[in-house]
Order: sequence, then structure tokens, then C-alpha cells
Amino acid sequence: MSYRNDSDSVELGECTRNPGYKDADGDGPAARDNINARDEYTQIKPYAGMPKEVLVLYSSKARYRVPREILFWLTVCCTLALVAVTIAVIALSPKCLSWWQASPVYQIYPRSFKDSDGDGVGDLKGIREKLDHFEYLNIKSIWISPFYRSPMKDFGYDVEDFRDIDPLFGTMKDFEDLLAAMHSKGLKLIMDFIPNHTSDLHRWFNLSRTRDPHYEDYYVWTDCKPDGPKPNNWVSIFGNSSWTYDEVRGQCYLHQFLKEQPDLNFRNPDVIKEMIDIIHFWLEKGVDGFRMDAVKHMLEAPHMRDEPQVDPNKPPELVTTEWDLHSDYTTSQVGLHDILREFRAQMDIYSQEPGRYRFMVTESYDYEEVYKTMMYYGSRLEKEGDFPFNFYLLDLPHNTSGVWAKHLVHLWMGNMPKGKWPNWVVGNHDRTRISSSAGRLYVRAINMLLLTLPGTATTYYGEEIGMENINVTASQIQDPADPQRSPLQWNADTNAGFNEKTNLTWLPLHPDYETVNVEAQMKDDGSVLAQYRFLNTLRQSELPLNRGWFCYVHADANVFSYIRELDGLKRAFLIVVNFGKESAVTDLSSVRELPDELKVLMSTTIANDGKVFPKSRIQTEVGEGLVIQYSTNTRFNPNHPEECYISEKACYLETIDILYKC
Repeated sequence: MSYRNDSDSVELGECTRNPGYKDADGDGPAARDNINARDEYTQIKPYAGMPKEVLVLYSSKARYRVPREILFWLTVCCTLALVAVTIAVIALSPKCLSWWQASPVYQIYPRSFKDSDGDGVGDLKGIREKLDHFEYLNIKSIWISPFYRSPMKDFGYDVEDFRDIDPLFGTMKDFEDLLAAMHSKGLKLIMDFIPNHTSDLHRWFNLSRTRDPHYEDYYVWTDCKPDGPKPNNWVSIFGNSSWTYDEVRGQCYLHQFLKEQPDLNFRNPDVIKEMIDIIHFWLEKGVDGFRMDAVKHMLEAPHMRDEPQVDPNKPPELVTTEWDLHSDYTTSQVGLHDILREFRAQMDIYSQEPGRYRFMVTESYDYEEVYKTMMYYGSRLEKEGDFPFNFYLLDLPHNTSGVWAKHLVHLWMGNMPKGKWPNWVVGNHDRTRISSSAGRLYVRAINMLLLTLPGTATTYYGEEIGMENINVTASQIQDPADPQRSPLQWNADTNAGFNEKTNLTWLPLHPDYETVNVEAQMKDDGSVLAQYRFLNTLRQSELPLNRGWFCYVHADANVFSYIRELDGLKRAFLIVVNFGKESAVTDLSSVRELPDELKVLMSTTIANDGKVFPKSRIQTEVGEGLVIQYSTNTRFNPNHPEECYISEKACYLETIDILYKC
């Protein structure tokens, strides 16, 4: 056979002349003459279609084998190095902040947030209508006060059915729609969970009072007579005896709150199981966390002895308030934390879902017994709440000074277990609004304190615009806490935008709503709202503020000052807040870690933004707060360890822009 293609003819000719060539059938010159192909083959270049014997011959030559082996081992080494670096980064990286650490918790009192149906009372659909407000503020965590079915003797804290929505607020579908809408926007929903008691209309209580065999011991009962002395001197939170005689059962039941709120008996394992089932019910629906209400009251001493009196000489018949007794037998009993740890363990089961950590915060007012509050963090071996609410900043108005502010902050920071996460509260549905108790002059400074201290801030609805208490007449008042529960002021329209359908509001509006409202303050760069938003965004974007060191620098009759810094990061922040009654000049020249000149990043007095102060003369007016950003290579915390705190130490490596454990 002959080939006309010149290139084919040349290739065939070369192969024919090659004494090492062996065709596929095994015949040819090499086979016939028994010539060693390795010795005789002299082809200079590999060619397409060469047989495997020739390929093996070329692949064994050094100029082909060595580069191949180099590439192979380079690939192996690079893969191993990449795996090692990945493992090292994972091992050395600090834990990422969870959603409840990265954002303030915003408390919604549902009656007062937004009314969607015109009945004058806020509801779940109203909350859904206003979810953009949280996106604007860069807030991710929303705590909604109770919306369970309730006779409303205690405004929802007397629960008739833990698995249903009160019609005042909507339906279960309204709740599910709200939750879905929140999750679609990256928002988290925290519910109130009320374990200590139920309503006296709850099915369990009605079965217990009729001595149903299963429910007979669901509540705390003891013998007494309808017209005789009470079982002991225990006093309700709302005053007078915490025992009420029930004619149906013929015994007294315990209620540490209203008589319509009988205490559950948590020494009965069936009660614990019931409450765990309720936790599961809401977690299955997708709720992101719980605020555990009034937990210190969940257990009482079984011996039921009289509480010791604060004043032993006071006649027993005059002991009528909780402040008259040392509550040794009705709060913080042995076994309480075991129950709460079991609640936590159940929530941890649901936290195993990727990105679905379930948050738990406890409420316990322990006043000067701060060590009791710290127990709600749990221990190194057993987890409990992510944090207990810190109410000490509620006392800021008692003594407006820098020294007092530092004292209240240190009550928490100095007692908090190592490695735990702090939190700060300045208002809620039971306490006077901070703008009324401290004065409007200090609102901006207090928001600055909340959002620049380490840990999680809690904001009660309306604090972001500086809302104040209302005056409620005797004919209007429904609850002693009503003055701090007025409708949120959305705009200057009728009913402040709270109810846009009728002229009803369940409580009166504050008369300043035409100027103090969300819409007006969104248009004003110097407003309380604008400053709140700026500080919250700054906190979430700056490592020193969201997870860095917190160090005391200065405190006097007027000014409280502290530093937020992160090891390895040149950028740091000095916070100077004037809580006093007069303007002040603060001398920080002795703090050698600070640069000589300091530039104000933000002042609560907008005219002072960008000002430069020598560190020996930092000027502040009454109620003014400064955020000063500076750059330094010298950290404050190594030289002052006794003045500094951090939850989880981390360092910043600037060259590759990562955080690592150090």
C-alpha cells in the first residue's frame, strides 16, 4: 500500500528504517533479528500512535521521568500544606460570634408596637408590617413579650394556654407568617417563656383543684382554713399574703404573683416534663430562643417555714411586702439550676441544626446578691443560660456621675465568670423609661454606653428615639407599669402612626410624638435614632468593639472613660462619657498608651464630630459622649491587666487579615 500524503510517507519511512520497531503482531525486523529495542531504538521524538512498549521506553528516560516525579511530589506537598494550614486556621481561629452576640436584643411589647386592625392594641401583623425598622437599625434579635392566650390579669404573664395565641394579638397563622417573614430577613425571634406559674383559668389548675389523680400535685397546695391564719408569712411580689384559699379543693394554693397566677410545683417531675414539651412545641415551629421569666421563684422550700423578717421587731401583721422579708425559702432554692440546665439541654438538641443556635436568657432580679445572678451562667462543665439579664444599669439615675457608672459596670464585669458574655439593660416593660428616670439630657450618652460596652445590649422599644413615660390618669391606668408602655411613635400623623385605621390607642400617646418619632429622626443626622444606628453599625463592624478588650481608664464625679482594643490591631477606641452635672475637662496625659492628640469620631453633640483634643484636655458637656478612634502600636491591656476584661481572647494578624487565638 502506498500513501500520497507526504507527511505520512515520511513517518512510515522512518518507522521502516528503525531497527527497534516492532509492529502490533509481533513480526518485523526487531522480532526476527531478536534485537534489543532499548539499545537499538533511536527515535528522537515520541510520535502519535506509538505502541505501549515505546511509550514505556520514553517514560523511563530521565528527562521525562524526573519532571513527572517532581510535579507529583509538589502536588502531594501542596495538598498536605493546604490541609495543614486549614487545620491550623480552624484550630487557631476564635469561635465566631453567634447571632445573639453580634446584635442588640430589641424588646417589643406587642400591645404597643403597631396596631394592624384598628382595635387600638398592637398585634403580630403589626410587628410584621414594621420589620424594615430592624433592618434600618441593623438589629437581628427580636424579643417579643408574651402573646399566649391569657385572661390578661397580668398582661399576658398569666397564661391560660401555652400552645395558643391570644386573639387580641392574632392567630397561630399570624405568628407563623411573622416568624417566616423574620427568618427571610435574617431576623431571630425570642419568645417569653413563663415557667413559674399559669393562669387560674388554665386547664391544669382546674383539674388540680378537683384533685384529678394526674394533676393533683401540679400546683403548690397546703392545708388551711378559709377564715383562719395563712400557712406562713410568705408575701406576694404584688403585696400581701402569697396564699389564697380555694373553696373547690378546700386548701390554700401558693401564688408568688397575683392570686390569679398559681405557682406550679416543680418538685413534681410531671410538671417539668409538661414544660419541656411546651419548649419543644415552639422550637419545632422555629423559634430561635427563650427569655425565661422570673426563674428564681420556680422552687420553694418544702418545709414552708416563715421567712426571716428584715426588721425582726416589726409586728408580723405589718409584714405585707416582699421587702419586709429575706426571701430565703421562696427564691433560688437548691434544685432550681438543675431544672434550668435540663431546659438548656433540650434547646441544645435543636441547636445542632447548622446556623440555628437556640438562645436562652434568664430573668432574675437579685439586687445586691449579684453572685446569685452569676449562677445562671452555669459552670464550666454544665451549660445553663447564655447569660442572665443584667439589670444593674437600671440604677444609673440614682447617682449621675462617672464613678457611679463605673461602679455599676464593674458589679457585672468584676463578678462575671471567666470567659462568659456580658449584657446590659437600661429599660423594660416593668421599669420607668431611662429617658424619664435619668432625664432626656442623658439618653444619647446612655445609648453610647450600651453600644460600646462589651457584650450584648438590650433595647426596650422606643429607647432608640428617646421616648419618655406618659402621664396616665386614674381612669386610664390599667397597670402600675403603664407609663412606660405607651404606643411607639412612628410618625407625626394621627395616633403617631401606631393605629392608622381608627382613633383608638389602648394607652394615651406622649404629647411630644409630633417631634419625637421614627420618621422625623430618620431625616435628622443628629437625632437619637441616627446616633443609635451609627453606634450599632460601628459596633458590629469594628473588631475592638464587638469582641476586643474592655479596659477602665478613668472615672470621676462627671466622666467615665474606657478603652476598647484588640491585640495586633493598631486601631482602637477611647470612650469618654459625661454622666455628671457639669461640663468637664478630662486629663489622660498619664495614659502613655494613648497618642498625644485624639480625634473625635463621633460625639453625641454633633457639632463636636471631628474635633481634635490633646489627651490632657478632653472636653465634654453634661450628657455628652465621645467615641475617639486612634491608632497605636502599644496596647493598654498588657500593662494594666487588673483593669481589663475579655470574654475570649483573640489577636489580629494584619498581614493576612485574620483573627487567631492567642
